[in-house]
Amino acid sequence: MTSAAARSRAHRRPSPVFLGLLAVAAASGWSVWSGAAGAATGPAVFVLVVSGWVVSLCLHEYAHARSALHSGDTSVEAKGYLTLDPRRYSHALLSVVLPVLFLIMGGIGLPGGAVFVERGRIRGRWRHSLVSVAGPLTNAFLAVTLTAPWWLGGIDGAPLAFRAALAFLALLQVTAAVLNLLPVPGLDGYGVVEPWLPQAVRRQAQPFAPFGLLIVFACLWIPAVSGVFWSVVHTGLAALDVAPAESWTGWELFRFWDGAFGSPGRGLSG
Repeated sequence: MTSAAARSRAHRRPSPVFLGLLAVAAASGWSVWSGAAGAATGPAVFVLVVSGWVVSLCLHEYAHARSALHSGDTSVEAKGYLTLDPRRYSHALLSVVLPVLFLIMGGIGLPGGAVFVERGRIRGRWRHSLVSVAGPLTNAFLAVTLTAPWWLGGIDGAPLAFRAALAFLALLQVTAAVLNLLPVPGLDGYGVVEPWLPQAVRRQAQPFAPFGLLIVFACLWIPAVSGVFWSVVHTGLAALDVAPAESWTGWELFRFWDGAFGSPGRGLSG
């Protein structure tokens, strides 16, 4: 019993990798806030945003795993999904590498697939939907948390660079939540509605699941689609009292090597 309890604690303890990511985010955030980065403010913002974004990816997948655990899939614990270690993800490329790459390319928080949930262990359609929606809800919660200084009226004294970086990081959370909730095979939004669909429809949609993420990203290059998407994103940020200009400034600082690459809301719309 003692040995089993010790193993359980080890499988749930935050990994050194995750704690290291938190430390990097905190150190770079302090550097941007204090002005210690000096001429290297852009690189410091880059490190802050990337490390903060990867931390949010870990929390997103942890939410899936935790909800799966409480819904009946106890296998997620032994797989190490509760340690918040990105190395434990079943698709590290989709979970971390591609989202970070697309962040650098287009200034969006692209969702990725990660934890492998044994759906056969979960009973009830509501529980299946809950496991799927837990990730996007985590991104929405992070967006609300990151923008708390704005809607609580405490942002005015923050340094401009830190404020902009925080706004851009919040924008990434909103984009991730919006994209993930799309009912496209392979994304969490489809996982929410899938248990309620006829079996024939699920069979027809299944072959498209591996390509859903890339299809969505390709559609974002269509001006009409991109325009609607960014309108929804900026409406969400405006509801949290964050102006588009602030997230745009964060994007410019993030892209310190090429500020003219594009802007959130423009980079994918041409």
